[in-house]
Amino acid sequence: MQVRQLGEQVINQIAAGEVIERPASVIKELVENAVDAGASNIEIVTAAGGKTLMRVADDGEGMRRDDLILAIRRHCTSKISDDDLFDIRTLGFRGEALPSIGSVARLAIQTRHRDEDHAWAIAVEGGREQQAIPAARTRGTQVEVRDLFFATPARLKFLKSDRAEAAAITEIVKRIALAYPRIGFSLSGADRQPQSWPAARGDEPHLARIAQILGQDFVDNAMDIDAEREGVRLTGFAGLPTHHRGNAQNQFFYVNGRPVKDKLLLSGLRGAYADVLARDRHPVVVLFLDLDPVQVDVNVHPAKADVRFRDSQLVRGLLVGSIKHALVRAGHRSSTSNAAVALDALRAQPPGYRGPASAGNPVYGAGNTAGPAYGQTAGAAHWDPQAFRPLDAAAAPGAGMAEQPQAPFAGSAGFDAFGAPSADARAHEVPVEIEKTRLPLGAARAQVHETYIIAQTGDGVVIVDQHAAHERLVYERLKEALAKKEVARQILLIPEIVELPEEDAARLAERSEDLEKVGLCLEAFGPGAVAVRETPAMLGDMDIQGMVRNLADELAEWDTAEGLKEKLDHVAATMACHGSVRAGRRMRPEEMDALLRDMEATPLSGQCNHGRPTWVELKLTDIEKLFGRK
Repeated sequence: MQVRQLGEQVINQIAAGEVIERPASVIKELVENAVDAGASNIEIVTAAGGKTLMRVADDGEGMRRDDLILAIRRHCTSKISDDDLFDIRTLGFRGEALPSIGSVARLAIQTRHRDEDHAWAIAVEGGREQQAIPAARTRGTQVEVRDLFFATPARLKFLKSDRAEAAAITEIVKRIALAYPRIGFSLSGADRQPQSWPAARGDEPHLARIAQILGQDFVDNAMDIDAEREGVRLTGFAGLPTHHRGNAQNQFFYVNGRPVKDKLLLSGLRGAYADVLARDRHPVVVLFLDLDPVQVDVNVHPAKADVRFRDSQLVRGLLVGSIKHALVRAGHRSSTSNAAVALDALRAQPPGYRGPASAGNPVYGAGNTAGPAYGQTAGAAHWDPQAFRPLDAAAAPGAGMAEQPQAPFAGSAGFDAFGAPSADARAHEVPVEIEKTRLPLGAARAQVHETYIIAQTGDGVVIVDQHAAHERLVYERLKEALAKKEVARQILLIPEIVELPEEDAARLAERSEDLEKVGLCLEAFGPGAVAVRETPAMLGDMDIQGMVRNLADELAEWDTAEGLKEKLDHVAATMACHGSVRAGRRMRPEEMDALLRDMEATPLSGQCNHGRPTWVELKLTDIEKLFGRK
């Protein structure tokens, strides 16, 4: 078969297949060019999801006539100095975007350099270039793309609906806008509602832009990240574990200002939140990684979505460590949206609502703000005295609130025989109670349904799930105990031989010291197998073959062996769950206060091991609004 060289147009169309996947790919390339040109405002207009029209206009530096002519030819760029592909300091650099677009669509460019008297315009239609002609335009560049893939109609069949393509464009613009808060972005067209994100001003532009795109709710529930190790710096914001989503769409990573979707970073994020988030939930993060360009290769993917780090373990360790440190620093903090959900549920009850008549849902008492129906006395309401139990250890079971004194420590030291405080106790009672309410989780006041603790703070009420809170406390103590001493190991009477591909066996043997720290002792057993001699005692009778193969797969994909540690953490979490205070157990007042104080002193106590919140706070102002006081 004869070998021949492909024509220029076919070459451009092949390049377009690598770079231009869908309309959003075009917008990404054009907006990145505008950012590299130093624009302060970028306007994007689309129609039919970008299939019939895409227009990107900026007020950047612009191009001269000679530069414009070269810009529509392959492998022409102004963004690489000294032909060094390992020193990339811009978003675009390949020099393939414009010629690739022009080979499959109708491309028109108008541009005016700041030193030119007028603008220049040029057009490319299906790969055919036209002459550059003078044009009228202010400083900057406008690129218009019409009839995408008209020259390769088969590609049109693979595009999604107009709505889906428009949504993909919006997502791309949002990702770039988050990284450049001092640039204003506007997005409009016949296929969408207009959106704009004005240039952020002030000392914290990134925070202002995040609030514009992700909402103030995320800002209120975000932890500040700022860490550096060996010349690699990680900054940005990570959401509290109780502020999560059902998918990973709200996870934004940037490497030297370039939006990426890198598997290593996603793996690190999963590891950082492994202890505090349910497996089917995803955290919200906006993280910026800055390092020397020679330490990262951005040229491994035509669309520049993936990157490769020279020291991947350094990057992953920095990501996991900094987020875990932020989680510890957050302590018992929980998402503010939990209170909003609770208040919305309370507001949703219609006036006079009494709920279903069942023991599990008392009509008048704790959990119901409506009270008795109009014209009905409190005594005629379906009162369940067990629904709300004040701190009264001497009260007989089933006694109503008005039938017994509400002394919190009846029969204890400092109280008389009837449960009323003595004169000496009364002299010191108020200052102590006021002091407790000034603490973050306040002073315990009651236990509801033997499951929830009600505490009073200086400006509101805190509701604590006693089982979830104690489960987190026990789990953290177990992890601390595991960290202070080596994991107990059990020796196998007969070593388990696991046959693997030669390269997988070699990876496991190289990481044998790391695996030994978590209780797994193995060694090479020939070129294609490993011998397992000891396993973690906590895991008991386990599937050694399956676990070792899973670890080998993790090492091949992520260069980490987190699976075994996750198994140990899971066992510790199970032990914590079964060994903690169960729902339905009555607690003494001092136990409730002790639990609140332990929560305040324990990292990650704002959520249980499964990612559920352990407490919710209702501000006094919100409660007053429920009752029409404000």
